[in-house]
Amino acid sequence: MFEPSSRYHSIEERELKTPDGRVITYKARRLVPPGESLPVLSEVPVKQGDRLDLITARTLGDPEQFWRICDANDVLDPLELTDVPWRRIRIPLPQP
Repeated sequence: MFEPSSRYHSIEERELKTPDGRVITYKARRLVPPGESLPVLSEVPVKQGDRLDLITARTLGDPEQFWRICDANDVLDPLELTDVPWRRIRIPLPQP
């Protein structure tokens, strides 16, 4: 259903049977651990005009893994990480 690199790939699938007999498959809720509990690869300063996808590509090698950086910084909105120049953001160790 989801690519192996997706944040939802390893989340348990559940089923809901409706009163009319249909079965609806869905993913369980994704619970994010506190950012400080994730092992850190490095901390990087955000430069003027930086974008999170570029930071992620540079540090983790895949721009689509931006969600890992959001998790490590306890942020839901990725734009929060780059809206303040020179803010230091945590880059987590890549997880399998």
